[in-house]
Amino acid sequence: MRHAPTRSLLALALAGVLAACGGPQDTAGTSTTATTQADAGARAQQLEQLYADYWEQRLARNPLQATAIGDERYNDQLPNTLAPAYREESRRLAEDWLARARAVPTDGLQGQALLSHEVFVHMLQRELEGHAFPSELMPLNQFYNLAGQFAMLGSGQGNQPFRNVADYDNWLARAQGIPAILDQVQANLREGMAAGVTQPRVLIERVIPQLEALIDEDPTRTLFWRPVANFPEGIEAAERERLGEAYRTLIADTLMPAYRALLGFVRDEYLPACRDSVGMGDLPDGDAWYAYRARVSTTTDLGPQQIHQIGLDEVARIHAAMLELADDLGAPGVDIQGLFAHVRALPESRFADEEDLLTQYRAFRATVDPLLPALFDLTPKADFEIRPVEAFRARSASAASYSAPSADGSRPGIFYVNTYDVPARPRYSLESLYLHEATPGHHFQIALQMEQPDTPLLMKVMGFSAYSEGWGLYSEQLADEIGAYENDPFGQIGYLQSLMFRAARLVVDSGLHHKRWSREQGIRYMVDTLGDQESSIATEVERYCVWPGQASSYKVGHTTWVRLREDAKKRLGSRFDIKGFHDTGLNLGGVPLTVL
Repeated sequence: MRHAPTRSLLALALAGVLAACGGPQDTAGTSTTATTQADAGARAQQLEQLYADYWEQRLARNPLQATAIGDERYNDQLPNTLAPAYREESRRLAEDWLARARAVPTDGLQGQALLSHEVFVHMLQRELEGHAFPSELMPLNQFYNLAGQFAMLGSGQGNQPFRNVADYDNWLARAQGIPAILDQVQANLREGMAAGVTQPRVLIERVIPQLEALIDEDPTRTLFWRPVANFPEGIEAAERERLGEAYRTLIADTLMPAYRALLGFVRDEYLPACRDSVGMGDLPDGDAWYAYRARVSTTTDLGPQQIHQIGLDEVARIHAAMLELADDLGAPGVDIQGLFAHVRALPESRFADEEDLLTQYRAFRATVDPLLPALFDLTPKADFEIRPVEAFRARSASAASYSAPSADGSRPGIFYVNTYDVPARPRYSLESLYLHEATPGHHFQIALQMEQPDTPLLMKVMGFSAYSEGWGLYSEQLADEIGAYENDPFGQIGYLQSLMFRAARLVVDSGLHHKRWSREQGIRYMVDTLGDQESSIATEVERYCVWPGQASSYKVGHTTWVRLREDAKKRLGSRFDIKGFHDTGLNLGGVPLTVL
């Protein structure tokens, strides 16, 4: 199985059926198809050019995405992607690209050619479905805060480079577009107020302190001043003086007034108009909207009720497995809540402080690295760093996250660990969070996806949550299988806790948006199921309110990876090779589960 050419399940199934039937025959016994194999190569090249043209257009219309992958051609540009005209043009272009892709017959296409076509069509179909719902009327929340994202870009700690004079001038030009976008945020929010499409009040209450933290009368105390405070060597004194004055003027006269205006609107007008409910079911056409979001996130046709039941069943199964560890953890005879209380009370369940937390994460990397060659022939060239979440967003951020490296490998990946409220960060989650976000989880999958030489660039950078998050959770299981938790019931309970966490997400995500649970119902279910502190659970539940459906992608994706591995073992028997399975699955790049 190792090094087998990548091809979709559809292609394999079709080939098998035709072989078993002898293939379609004409009266002379010669195989015939609507389009001959002779021109399949030409059509594959035609499609590759189509993807390349689409990608060029996409980057030109989305300069921030270009910057994020290391394409610096548009580093000075910032179009207003929230404007109605931009959105309408996006819909029209998606229809055009989809029609062009469908106009190319797929008969005879194999391997990457067929795979890319399936992914491209799937992506555009889902995008067009999304235009039926007014997501643009809710462009602000505590996790997706454009004002905060611009501040991170301008701080020199994000994707925007500040290496030389040209880089500094690029940001000066790009930042001129920020006020128009923040004005558009207000316009869209106001339109949402009129249409009854507003964010939950509790979420916007989290946004207000984030905005406040970004505003200061003194430009030198803002995040936007950091590039000036940290000029790289090689920039001459005269240029430093010019740039310093230009940045001071930009911050004081252009950016801060726009930020104050947004803060005033959100605090004084939008917050009072926000809704008390948190689920999509209470929005206009909310049930259909959530069903769409679930399809997009899981890349399956699972309905909300099916997702809910899968979650309930998995929670019960994992609870039973956790109780089997009670004796080894020194808590015989306890129920699940008693086990949680016992584990939390253990001294080894806590980090001493932020430095201890980061040190232990970095030390665990040395434990994992020697185990990986038994599972993979492919390893990414790009490295990654472990960093704490920035202070201004830490309170509302999740426990950990991953930021991809640049496409050319010049910027490493980043594994962000949240060090806010260290006592609420359980030590037993360390292994599972590291394995999921770093290696062999997101860093392996995303970096390898970007490094594949024969994959169109578009397919390298597009992602599907169920594929990638499913792989992250599957990576935690791999570590258990190769002994990362061997003779370590503490680590084992953390792994099972992580599995159960994702199973509970299925229940709560569908509960909030399909069954119309309140925020408090979601928190109570998670606390009772996971035994975690309410302070950390509240942030998670609020994340599900922001990203309906996304929380369901993890466990659905995980069960798919596990099922496909078991299917491969049954089909291949003694020829099954775990390295080959992983190499083949990761060689695909990011794909919908239906394609996987």
